[in-house]
Amino acid sequence: MPPEPHDKPLPDSLKRPPMQALIYTAPNHMELHDVPAPSPAAGSQRLRVDAVGICGSDLHAFKGHDPRRVPPMVLGHEFVGTALDGARAGQRFTANPIVACGHCRFCQQGRSNLCSHRSMIGMNLQGAFAQELLVPEQCLVAVPPTLTDAAAALAEPAATVVHALALAARASVQPLPTTRALVLGAGAIGLLAVLLLQSRGVAALHVVETNPHRAAALGRATGIQAISGDDALAQAGGFDLVFDAVGVAATRDIAIAAAAPGSVVAHVGLGDWASPLDWRALTLREITLVGCYTYTTGDLQAAVAALAQGSFGDLAWVEERALSQGPAAFDDLVAGRVAAAKIVLRPGA
Repeated sequence: MPPEPHDKPLPDSLKRPPMQALIYTAPNHMELHDVPAPSPAAGSQRLRVDAVGICGSDLHAFKGHDPRRVPPMVLGHEFVGTALDGARAGQRFTANPIVACGHCRFCQQGRSNLCSHRSMIGMNLQGAFAQELLVPEQCLVAVPPTLTDAAAALAEPAATVVHALALAARASVQPLPTTRALVLGAGAIGLLAVLLLQSRGVAALHVVETNPHRAAALGRATGIQAISGDDALAQAGGFDLVFDAVGVAATRDIAIAAAAPGSVVAHVGLGDWASPLDWRALTLREITLVGCYTYTTGDLQAAVAALAQGSFGDLAWVEERALSQGPAAFDDLVAGRVAAAKIVLRPGA
């Protein structure tokens, strides 16, 4: 006799023990919930999430400004975790959150960040603001034991900087030791760019940051005193490399105005969707404008190595909080109450 409906076996997803996850439920709302932990899956690895950073794109989604990230969902794509399954159990990994198809022409060119059929952890796949996460094996990058969890969680934004500066260097006609550089924004991406440029011996370096808390943190981490946008404009045409880590109309205008003839503008931040651009200045001064989107797995591996070598300094500017403090962390970041360029959440805390 077939079992009665209430005797039917539970689906695997409901058999899993519960875990805590920080869920984006609506614009400006984050809630901590108990949800089923992910089940093992062929071709993927379950990770215990040890640390996960809050990215600017997570904040963008939190404010309801990213239609690609639809609530309710678990955000978070800057993470490090410990493998729970198979031969890799106990090993630590970060991961490329972009899941590329491996077959399109961009993947075949080694530019998986431009994959025509890509999906992304924390965007259309469940993210890392949780105690456990399921990650495709192809995305995993091993983390050396010398790296702390907080440092390893910075591999993702650091890879963005590694990728962007590689593109800028390829477009530039002069080496970094003779380059006058301007970085717009001292959030995580901007600060990591400053630190990497310092480690590579850039000739001169200025940073625009209007948040007084972040400006003070910039000074402590790098010894550089932040300037205003007006200060940068006073040096119009004086920079060989401009790195826009903000990407709003105002910083885009500053970037073009501040760029010297024959210079390179690396556009990384995506604060605004679109804004006007002074194409005449771009043309008359032969400015090379380079769009820089995420990175490849090779860039991520290079970032892990650079972090392990200390190329980004001691990372004392990173603030760690428990996952349970996640809702307050988002509120604090949006309100500009945080000095740290990066908040890392600890799901196990």
